Amino acid sequence: MLLGFDIGGTKCAIVLGNQTEDCITILSKKVLPTDKPPYEMIEALFSEAEMLLTEQGITLTQIKGIGISCGGPLNSKRGIIVAPPNLPGWVDIPIVSLTEKRFGIKTFLQNDANACAVAEWKYGAGRGYENLIFLTFGTGMGAGLILDNKLYSGTNDLAGEVGHLRLSETGPVGFGKAGSFEGWCSGGGLAQIAQVKVREKLQMGEKVSFCNSLDDLPALTAKIVAEAAYAGDALAIEIYKICGWYLGRGLSLLIDILNPQIIIIGSIFGRAQDLLVPCMNAVIQQEAICQSYKHCKIVPAGLKENIGDYAALSLAVIASAKALETI
Repeated sequence: MLLGFDIGGTKCAIVLGNQTEDCITILSKKVLPTDKPPYEMIEALFSEAEMLLTEQGITLTQIKGIGISCGGPLNSKRGIIVAPPNLPGWVDIPIVSLTEKRFGIKTFLQNDANACAVAEWKYGAGRGYENLIFLTFGTGMGAGLILDNKLYSGTNDLAGEVGHLRLSETGPVGFGKAGSFEGWCSGGGLAQIAQVKVREKLQMGEKVSFCNSLDDLPALTAKIVAEAAYAGDALAIEIYKICGWYLGRGLSLLIDILNPQIIIIGSIFGRAQDLLVPCMNAVIQQEAICQSYKHCKIVPAGLKENIGDYAALSLAVIASAKALETI
């Protein structure tokens, strides 16, 4: 049996699963809003986890490992959540030692992109590949890297922060930088692109099917624009084409630098692939080294909307293996 915690800025999940040969089965899950100060939130998570185990008739002795997936920056070697921007107040939280003290079970911490990369590599679209990149493409844009059959996290767990790459001198802001990969290619970035384009139309006196007035601009989301695009709205389609173009630029850099066999993209990409891929592919063919991109598949996450659950449990598998090493 495995226990996983997926700690996010708006909600946290507690996942109970079981590993059988080369797959993980999710047995039960609880979700809590992230609405308390860090130590109170951690206590709530621990209490809910204990209740979940009781409800399922499972004892702590049956749990072989605990995995914790959380946004970075963090220190995986010391088991500390350092200061994630989506978790205000979560500064230098010794989450691994707190968890091991409470449950007496080996625990492994990794940032969410790395955890998702491991999950896709072991149980999703990345099975059988030695060199892969996973991109979050959700609220933000980050990467998890599997290189030569190993998770690569860098000198201090900051490898894969591709959202910070600047793709243009100006543009939507992401990761605190205008024109960044995250600025152009994320949920927030798409909303910013939409706000600019819709504002232009409305100020020229033109109607926009998915936004009636300037007052409605702050409510625009990637989902609203995607729904309009799939309904045939030309402006919404153009917004996703812009995002697809910059996605192609960002991927071209990664293909040239890392020469991966496969790039797996989560969240928004899986839901709006048809809107993004034509422009994305056109740019990659123009910008990336031909011999590299021809050997690189680009696919949506195989674990789909459950990837966060599998990510936390994948870390629990690693924790379980580490526990065996100490015996």
